[in-house]
Amino acid sequence: MLIEIHIIQNHSPSNLNRDDLGAPKTCYFGGALRSRISSQCLKRSIRISKQFQDLLGGIRTRQLAKLIAEKVTRKEAKKRAEKILSDCGFKPKKTKKSTTEEDDSKDEDKSKMLVYTTWQAIEEMAGLLQDGDGKTDEQLAKEFAKLISQRVAVPDMALSGRMLEPDKSAKDIWKQLDSTVDAALQVAHAISTHEARPEVDYYVATDDIPGDDAGAGYVDEAMFASACFYKYFSINWETLVENLKGYGDNHEKLAAHTVGAFVRGAALTNPTGKQNSFAAHNPPDGMLIEINNTPISYANAFAKPAAQSERDIISQSIAQLSQYVHDLDTGYGKPQKRFWFSPNLRYPLVAHITVEENGKKKQHEIALAESNIKSLNELVPAVIAAIGYDWEEVQKVIVNAEVTR
Repeated sequence: MLIEIHIIQNHSPSNLNRDDLGAPKTCYFGGALRSRISSQCLKRSIRISKQFQDLLGGIRTRQLAKLIAEKVTRKEAKKRAEKILSDCGFKPKKTKKSTTEEDDSKDEDKSKMLVYTTWQAIEEMAGLLQDGDGKTDEQLAKEFAKLISQRVAVPDMALSGRMLEPDKSAKDIWKQLDSTVDAALQVAHAISTHEARPEVDYYVATDDIPGDDAGAGYVDEAMFASACFYKYFSINWETLVENLKGYGDNHEKLAAHTVGAFVRGAALTNPTGKQNSFAAHNPPDGMLIEINNTPISYANAFAKPAAQSERDIISQSIAQLSQYVHDLDTGYGKPQKRFWFSPNLRYPLVAHITVEENGKKKQHEIALAESNIKSLNELVPAVIAAIGYDWEEVQKVIVNAEVTR
């Protein structure tokens, strides 16, 4: 079973996701230049959102040794943690020779790669290190690797998955272990429903204490864009439940809570790029959620770019989405459940078809969703009920706070 989320969201001028030159990310789609927000950017903004914070049990860092040592009272804990993690295949990052011992110690804090693990694993590794007098570094390395491999039942990792590539020197430690977690979540890059070209903002800063010179104190340029985006997310329910099995008897309820929190995060969270300069905090104007067995993206509704005419760009985008949904319903069949949310039902999800009645052609509107919902607070419980759970009940199941922070 898949929980698929389709979003139409119009952003005012912004630069939410930049490339290496500081320009808004773009791509060509349907032969036209589009604004783009990367899937990585979208996932991170939801993962660290207020809506998801009670479920955030994972930590991605190059400073794992430091986090472990902070929980240990023994002397030289950090150096031993670094050695043990190096034996695990997480080698320290080699940098150019530092000029001071302090700089050298800072370099040793970090491994070559980001290690994605859980707060629970860190707690248990710290406990092993605290009581590790009778064990060699090699023995502890095997136990650390086992914890990193097995302590993975947290919502953010269950959704996003994990891939670790320890150094080949540690292959004997990992040969009986599986460090990979299959992701339950797929995320598309958000693309503008219409052609969108970045623009340039020329700006100046003035000196509050003017002198003889009349010029600006600072001059620069920044790029930005304004676009209406189509976003698509797909959550595989069975994979999510399987990934959370290690949590215990309530793992299915935790999976349902994860879905609900993700839906809220997707609706209420925006990427943080250049928000102090643009404040593009624009919530979605339409969210289509479907329960389905086959993944279907509706991005091709915008292969022909939406164009503003008698409709505004949001209305036109939703109209093209609606017609495309109707066409795919006709061609491939409808999903098991379909929910349409637009604030106060401002925008309907309807398709227009032409039928012949008494020899005359007439236009008819077809409502595409079984449930048309005007409030996010109504949408989430309805979706969770559709997968067999009560939203009020599943919210009581969260990752233990002592483990998540």
